[in-house]
Amino acid sequence: MARIVSVLLPLPLPEAFDYEEPEGLGLSVGEQVAVPLGARLAPGVVTAVREGAGGNRPLKPVSGRLEALPLSPATVDFIQWAARYAAELPGLPLAIALRGARAPLPRPERLAVLSGHPPSRLTPARTRVLGAAREGPSTPADLARRAGVSAAVVRGLIDDGALEMRLAPRPDSFGAPDLDLPAPPLNDSQAAAAAGLRAMLEEGGFQAALLDGVTGSGKTEVYLEAIRAALGADPDGQVLILLPEIALTQALISRVTDRFGAPPGEWHSGVAPPARRQVWDAVAEGRCRIVVGARSALFLPFRRLRLIVVDEEHDTSFKQEEGFIYQARDLAVVRAKLEGAAVILASATPSLETLRNAETGRYRWLRLADRHGEARLPDIRLVDLRESPPETGRWISPPLAEAMAETLAAGEQTLLFLNRRGYAPLVLCRACGQKLTAPDTDSWLVEHRYTNRLVCHLTGFSMPRPATCPHCGAAESLVSIGPGVERLEEEARALFPEARIAVFSSDTVRSAADARSMVETMAAGEIDILVATQAAAKGHNFPNLTLVGVIDADLGLRGGDLRAAERTFQLLAQATGRAGRRDRPGRALIQTWAPDHPVMQALRAQDRDAFVRTELDERELAGLPPFGRLAAVVVSGRDPATLEAFVREAAAAAPNAEGVEIYGPADAPMALVRGRRRKRFLVRADRQVDLSAYMGAWRARLKPRGSIRVTIDIDPYSFF
Repeated sequence: MARIVSVLLPLPLPEAFDYEEPEGLGLSVGEQVAVPLGARLAPGVVTAVREGAGGNRPLKPVSGRLEALPLSPATVDFIQWAARYAAELPGLPLAIALRGARAPLPRPERLAVLSGHPPSRLTPARTRVLGAAREGPSTPADLARRAGVSAAVVRGLIDDGALEMRLAPRPDSFGAPDLDLPAPPLNDSQAAAAAGLRAMLEEGGFQAALLDGVTGSGKTEVYLEAIRAALGADPDGQVLILLPEIALTQALISRVTDRFGAPPGEWHSGVAPPARRQVWDAVAEGRCRIVVGARSALFLPFRRLRLIVVDEEHDTSFKQEEGFIYQARDLAVVRAKLEGAAVILASATPSLETLRNAETGRYRWLRLADRHGEARLPDIRLVDLRESPPETGRWISPPLAEAMAETLAAGEQTLLFLNRRGYAPLVLCRACGQKLTAPDTDSWLVEHRYTNRLVCHLTGFSMPRPATCPHCGAAESLVSIGPGVERLEEEARALFPEARIAVFSSDTVRSAADARSMVETMAAGEIDILVATQAAAKGHNFPNLTLVGVIDADLGLRGGDLRAAERTFQLLAQATGRAGRRDRPGRALIQTWAPDHPVMQALRAQDRDAFVRTELDERELAGLPPFGRLAAVVVSGRDPATLEAFVREAAAAAPNAEGVEIYGPADAPMALVRGRRRKRFLVRADRQVDLSAYMGAWRARLKPRGSIRVTIDIDPYSFF
């Protein structure tokens, strides 16, 4: 009896399609194949193989096996689970998983070697080239340089047959980790945590742990010890380290390389496609045993994944909010479970969901209460802006300016933290009062004075700063409202003209190489004042940084985000934690208009546990995460009437279920984006409700028409 194979295609299709397996092909789950789809052939991945007939009509046969490495069965299971959890089409996560496999291979290098045939004639220049070629294969350009001749001489020898060109073998840049290299000494707290992780790994199977340590406590060295244990226990084992920011990868890659004597695979959007292909292939073949990457590295085709580390697990950058929507921290736990592997969630400010799992015993809880070595946590002071306001048109308060002067005089460094890019977040006209927004979008245009442009950070729209108001035509009427990091740098230069000042944001640090250069320059003491967004507030270690000034601590508390207090506490705790990480004492000044707010009081007292307890109590009363579940549905369309009619139909189509509450439809806070009107539902469910299944059932009842689009977000982090 012919066998039937189910093939999932990396396309927005609702399910895998069945095909007949040609006799003798012998396919298995995870293999990549070509199958007919309409009038064309499409690549896909086998998700199931079974005996039996295909139904009422004959099935089309699989066209053939692709010359591509297969995905492991556990990877296929993970892709399908992720789609079900997100109530999304399964081809979308598959497309992420195959992105590296579809990238081009690096071009093999062509090297010149001696052919064994003498040249038709010899000259002094040719003789030098042939002498250099005897030292071994090299590129024509390198050969010419070593012989001190022009490239034409080398080309002449190639044309003459005395030299021939050969393709160099592709080097394997992923050496085996050396697990016997000496490790830095651990303090008692680190040693106890490392022992706990080793015990967890020795038990084998799926295990989860929270590595909870204050900033500067040495969490990285602890989980590197766990990595050594995981790799030592399984000679074919692989490890994945997830980081929230590209800017953090270079420092960690250096530490991993120093620790194990071999560079890890690097996986993020800043890696060139040919290098991505090398990593993808090496992971699939098991040659790459350690990967350091961003959230999409979760979808790599690991052959034998033994440990996942999610560093800065609380960070909101682990949430993917476009295309296939997912939370990488949560999917990391699931992937570890499907692989029978361990997972370590590391943070100085863990998410409330993770803390709740640790409190209830679902995760092991390993705590590092003190900083490593002689370093101590910084002293934190609240600057009440009602009592000590900055001068008009300024943003640095007198107490902070005085502290900066003292720090500069002592030869130490200052970090000014403001999580707002550009020069000013808003430009308005004094004549007509109009706020400048992007075309067909409610988003304000942000002024960027470095480029003299107004930019929409939501849609990417950009335009030169106009000389007159686009709405009323008034000349010289546009004014910049509020501060961004560029404006803060301008103020710092006016206050301290002799200081060396730099800006660290995604506008000034556009690549991993830029981030590495900025971090190295700061660490070397070549910057006196670093003005930075959250890009510099995570994981970096600046030995001479002793002062952190938070400019607008209340910024994250505005709006209706249920996680506003949690995010603000995490971000400011991380930012202030950059100070005093070596033997010099550090301090932080937090400028706020609401010093009595629980977040500010918890930061001042450095009492995270009190803040967490209060926040958890409030969430429990409201049935919000981690005591309940949330999902968001955003419906958008170009015609307001059609959109309104559809969302009313969608509301009526919602399944009835106990423990589920639906709020909406209502206008989204950002009601117009790129010419599309947006409506929003918010779904709250009790913890025991299978919210993914509920949302999947609701989606199945919706039949969008025309320009209507429906987006479902399980566990939403953004509420715009």
